[in-house]
Amino acid sequence: MRSSHRGIEILNSLGKQFILDLKDCDQNVLDDLEFLRETLSSIVQQTQEEPIGESFYQFTPQGVSGLVLGNGAHVCIHTWPEFNYAALDIFTHSESFDLDTASKLIIEKLGSANPSITELERGA
Repeated sequence: MRSSHRGIEILNSLGKQFILDLKDCDQNVLDDLEFLRETLSSIVQQTQEEPIGESFYQFTPQGVSGLVLGNGAHVCIHTWPEFNYAALDIFTHSESFDLDTASKLIIEKLGSANPSITELERGA
């Protein structure tokens, strides 16, 4: 739906995005590609859709970057095990996707003792 403010066309929100900065994580899981793939896939399945694509890469000597794409959401991760840190991006345009639950699950699975979440409205 569109509206106008001072001659500028504005869209109502088309989606939501959570940016997670996870500090003081469990160093071992941050370098475990299969664990991260399973965790992100389970998050996307909250949309009640199977993931439709994924890509992961294991860095040398350590660290993982990955993405799981679903029909109504995506979850991206980049890890720095040497700093016990993970950066995540969770986006959804699905009404059935619960960003709060997804964020709590990721924080728990990665063992972050110092998480920070920034919420964005997209297309607004």
